[in-house]
Amino acid sequence: MNRLLAIQLLMTQKNLKNYVEIGVFNGHIFFRIKSFFKIAIDPDFTFSKFRIFGKIILNPYNLFNQYFKITSDDFFKNNAPNVFRDKKIDIALVDGMHEFAFATRDVEHILERMNDNGVIIMHDCNPLTFEAACTFKEWENRNFSGTWNGDVWKTILYIQSCRTDLDVFVLDCDHGLGVVTKSKKHDKTSPFHFSMEEIDRLTYDDFNANRTAYLNLKSADYFYEYFQLNK
Repeated sequence: MNRLLAIQLLMTQKNLKNYVEIGVFNGHIFFRIKSFFKIAIDPDFTFSKFRIFGKIILNPYNLFNQYFKITSDDFFKNNAPNVFRDKKIDIALVDGMHEFAFATRDVEHILERMNDNGVIIMHDCNPLTFEAACTFKEWENRNFSGTWNGDVWKTILYIQSCRTDLDVFVLDCDHGLGVVTKSKKHDKTSPFHFSMEEIDRLTYDDFNANRTAYLNLKSADYFYEYFQLNK
């Protein structure tokens, strides 16, 4: 299981169509998605117009792509009202700035524009080392070497602590795939009661000692069970 397969399964078997990706980078995932409504958000795309043209030939759905070379905060503030005037988000991939505050804002912005049966997939939720869980500045200081997952895991813990209207778990694959949906339970209680400030102060050692619980960590096959998908 990886993020591309998860998205494709949901689109084909759950009829989720309208797609948003935050943190597109070189378009490795984005260009492979088959949808007439695809929104790409990234302040620094690393592909050219020639690559876009080639991807249209390989996947004609790319002819309808909309590209926003801005931060996700600016997109949702300035562009989202018009882009989503008559549409809502069915499925979104959050793979932008891998830091708690940014990832949390991305999730909350998407939720405001998402259908009730929509799904958010979050990448990089399960850093396996202290180095992988560092800040962007620390990663930059080591010349962007090695894996960088940041502290996206804190957003998962925030959802578990503060958003009883949501269901969330992380698949133990592809650097940790977070899955967020609107909860169908009306009497749901929170397994944790951390505030955002308390979560922000947690360290990698805290996370590592409570990894399974903080992430509501599941095996990759749980994805099929949760969404009742065929393999």
